Amino acid sequence: MTEQRSQRFERGTDGPKVIVAGVDGSASSLRAAAYASGLARRQNALLAIVYIQPMMPVGAALGVPILDTTEEIAEGLVAEIRAATEQVQGIWEVRWEFHTFPGDPFGGLVAAADDLKADAVVVGASQSAGHRIVGSVAVRLVKVGRWPVTVVP
Repeated sequence: MTEQRSQRFERGTDGPKVIVAGVDGSASSLRAAAYASGLARRQNALLAIVYIQPMMPVGAALGVPILDTTEEIAEGLVAEIRAATEQVQGIWEVRWEFHTFPGDPFGGLVAAADDLKADAVVVGASQSAGHRIVGSVAVRLVKVGRWPVTVVP
């Protein structure tokens, strides 16, 4: 006697549990965070919003308060995210955390995704012409091949 498996519809329970969204304050990165928020809501995943604090020892040597500036940027991003969250509270529930990691954008996002055990990474498309030579953060993340990467224009 053969056992037959029941073919029931299963609603998206095998999706990502942690989605990392890289933000830097640019319009593209904020759209990426909004897109990742929708993914996280539909999958009941944790949205880890990550800001990479650039480390510029040359600027620090010249007396430029780099750390203070990047902390102000991070605080501004958190305030903007909280304000957006409050606008949709009760309609759109998303579990989210904000993290900062030091380093360059590519290395910082790799470290963040690894540390947070990300199942997916969402970033905004680069607007820099210089990335045609070096390669954008998004392209470099795709080449790492550890997680699915979504690039939002």
